[in-house]
Amino acid sequence: MASCSIEDVLANAERNEAEKLKGITVNKELDLEFDPGNLLAFDKNRIDTREFKDNKREEFLRSLARDNTQLLINEMWKLPTERVEEIIVAKLPDPTTPLPREKPAPKPKPPTKWEQFAKLKGIQKKKKTNLVWDEVHKEWRRRWGYKRAKDDTKEWLIEVPENADPSEDQFAKRNKAKKERVAKNEYNRLKNIARAQKIKVPGMGLAPTPRQSKAELAQAVNVAKISTASVGKFQDNLPKEKTPKNTGKKRKFQPLIGDFSSEKQKQLDLLKVMDSKKPRLHITKAVNKQMREEDRESAQKSKKGFGKKGRRGNMSGKGKGKAGGKGKAPKGKGRKPHMKQGKR
Repeated sequence: MASCSIEDVLANAERNEAEKLKGITVNKELDLEFDPGNLLAFDKNRIDTREFKDNKREEFLRSLARDNTQLLINEMWKLPTERVEEIIVAKLPDPTTPLPREKPAPKPKPPTKWEQFAKLKGIQKKKKTNLVWDEVHKEWRRRWGYKRAKDDTKEWLIEVPENADPSEDQFAKRNKAKKERVAKNEYNRLKNIARAQKIKVPGMGLAPTPRQSKAELAQAVNVAKISTASVGKFQDNLPKEKTPKNTGKKRKFQPLIGDFSSEKQKQLDLLKVMDSKKPRLHITKAVNKQMREEDRESAQKSKKGFGKKGRRGNMSGKGKGKAGGKGKAPKGKGRKPHMKQGKR
C-alpha cells in the first residue's frame, strides 16, 4: 500500500467537495421571468422527457428546483439593499402577479362608541411606553401584566380608610371591585358588537319592545319578586296574580345538625344493595311491567284477529243462489240469532 501525505488527502477532499458544490451560474435556453415582489420565478423551458424517464425523477426535479432557485437568488442580489441591525436586507418591489386569496379580505372593524366620540371631539390617541419607573423597587417595570409597576395585588397589608368600616375586609373589597370592572368591560364589548350588527341590546328586566305581552309582564313581576334576599319567600302576591309555571323544583337537602338516623339508614341500605349478589326486586314495578306487557300482547292479538275476518259482502250463503250451487246457508250456521224485541 503506497503511503500518501497529508497534502494529498486534503487535495482529494477539496476536489470531492468542489464536485459536490455547483456554481452560481446557471445556463438556460430561455431566460426565466421573475416577480421579485412575490419571490416567484417562471421557467418556460422545455423539459427533456428522455432524461426525466431515464434518471430518477426525484433527482431530476431536485436539480431543476436548485437551478431555478439559484437564478431567483441571483435576481434578488440585483435589487437595492440596506443594512438593518448588521443584516443586509433587500428592498422588494411591488408584486406584478395577482395571486388569489383563499378567503375574502377582512372587513374593517366598525368603530366603538368611544372611538366615535374621540373622532367627533378630535381626541388623538397617545401611545404610551411599555416601561415605567417603579418607586418601590427602584427599577423599570412593565406598565401592565405580570410583574408590573405599582402592583397592589402583591400587598400583604392594606391601610383601612378613615371613612370605611373597620370590620370590612379590604382584600375582598378589592377583588370584588376588580370583578366588577372586568364584567363592565365585557358588557361594553358585547354592546359594541351588538351595535355594530344593528341589534337592539335588551336592558335589565323587560326587553325594549313597543308593547309587552301578558306573559312578559308576569315574567318581569316574578323576576322582581325573587330578587330579594329571601328569594321572594315573604313577598305578598298581587291581586289576581297567578302562580308562575315552569319555575323548576327547589332542591331539598338533609339537615346538617340534628337526627342522623335517616342518613344512617340510607347508607346502610346502599351498602346492602352493593354487597348483595342478587339484584333487588321492586315488586310493584315488576307487577306493573308484567301487566303492561300482557295488555300490549292482547291488543296485538285483537288487531290480527280483526284483519282475518274480511268483508261480509264477499262471503257466500247470502240470498238465493241459482248458479254455482250456491243457496241458503244451512240452518244454524252463518246466521245471526233472532233477537226478540223487549224492554231494556
